[in-house]
Amino acid sequence: MPHTGFHAGSFSARDETRAAAEAARRRVRIMSATLYPTVPHPEPVAAPAARLALKTDGASRGLLDGAWWPRSRDLLSELPLLTDVLDPLWGRITRVAVNPKYWPVIPRHVPVDGHVVRVGWFTPEIDPHKLLLLSYGTGRWDLLIIPPETGAESAARLMAAASDPDGPPLTASALIAADEARHGVASTEEPLDPDEAWEYEGGAPAIVTAVPRQPGRAGLPSRLIVGL
Repeated sequence: MPHTGFHAGSFSARDETRAAAEAARRRVRIMSATLYPTVPHPEPVAAPAARLALKTDGASRGLLDGAWWPRSRDLLSELPLLTDVLDPLWGRITRVAVNPKYWPVIPRHVPVDGHVVRVGWFTPEIDPHKLLLLSYGTGRWDLLIIPPETGAESAARLMAAASDPDGPPLTASALIAADEARHGVASTEEPLDPDEAWEYEGGAPAIVTAVPRQPGRAGLPSRLIVGL
């Protein structure tokens, strides 16, 4: 056999082998695409907003600046939701302090959006039902902490009382005790109906509402309600 024919035949066989291998690879890719389709990534679920009722700027201060109704006793998960609302309103919250009576774990630092909040605790100086917040160079605020397990009706009454600029100057614990005494039941003992339970677990969308003052009274709205 001439050398030219031998080489030509050899190249032809190699080409056929390559073509067959490429066809086999295409079949594998097609089968892989068919058997293992791309699974779409689930859309991220937005965290529920903190539940707050705040006195507006210009309202009489009293002993409290509003009320906070957290969904749990976990400061690591609850404080970021709170600062997301308060930072734009009050300036960056840099420190908070609580009484450890109702908080099983108190972290020293809590990462929030864009910065870190330092957490302190004081037993005799701080009311067990109060949260103290500090914004560097801006001011200090005191919020009533409504127990997470509180029923919706009691929570609504406490939020209204704590954010009322004309309400009585009661401490956080005195406000809770007064509500329990007036209605004859502890705020934490009221059962939730299905709709309330769904909202308590974070199912309801966030709502920000400015509640206007009484008719005939000029000025800013009396309170701001968030997350209810």
